[in-house]
Amino acid sequence: MPDFTPAPIKPPVAFSALEALDIRVGEIVAVEDVATSTKLLRLRVSFGDHVRTILAGLKRERDDPSTLVGRQALFVVNLEPKRMAGEISEGILFDLGYADGILPALAVPERPVLNGTRAG
Repeated sequence: MPDFTPAPIKPPVAFSALEALDIRVGEIVAVEDVATSTKLLRLRVSFGDHVRTILAGLKRERDDPSTLVGRQALFVVNLEPKRMAGEISEGILFDLGYADGILPALAVPERPVLNGTRAG
């Protein structure tokens, strides 16, 4: 691996800030292009009892985004819906590395778990 210096740690927050986030495992069941964006993909994500649309800036990061179908990852599901590129995103994908300028990777469970399983 190349030399890497992680970004500085952000300032402390109250533990309650973390407890307020609802982070769950979801399975990506479909990946579609968002034609009005140069970076967004539309993910259809199963959380066991329901499916959500989550927009993620993955278009430039993956040669073949269809390889994400069937993969589990971590998502924040209790954020207010956000309009991006004329569409609504119903959560956010956790990924690793983007903020540090390295090729991002999905934050995934160690082993398959039931869709909708909560983190924490």
